[in-house]
Amino acid sequence: MIPRLSLTCLCLAALLTTGCLFSKKSAEPKENPAIAGSVEEIFKVRWIDKRAAELTAQGKTADAARTLATGEFRERYLFNATPQKK
Repeated sequence: MIPRLSLTCLCLAALLTTGCLFSKKSAEPKENPAIAGSVEEIFKVRWIDKRAAELTAQGKTADAARTLATGEFRERYLFNATPQKK
C-alpha cells in the first residue's frame, strides 16, 4: 500500500510542478509594428546602398545611381507600398 501511495504522490507532484497545467500561451503572438517598420527601413537602406555601389562601379554617377537604385527597389519590393486591408 505504501509503494502505491508514494507512486501516486510522485505522479501527482510531477504533473503539478511542470507548469504545463497552469501556463497558457496566448493564441496569437504580440507583434510590435515598430520592429517590423524598423527592419523594413534597414533593409531598404542597405539594399539601395548596395545597388547604388554596383551601379557606380558600372560607371554611373553617384546621384544617378542612387536614384536608379531607389526606383528599382520600389519596383521590386512591394512592402513599402501602403498596406491593403483585408
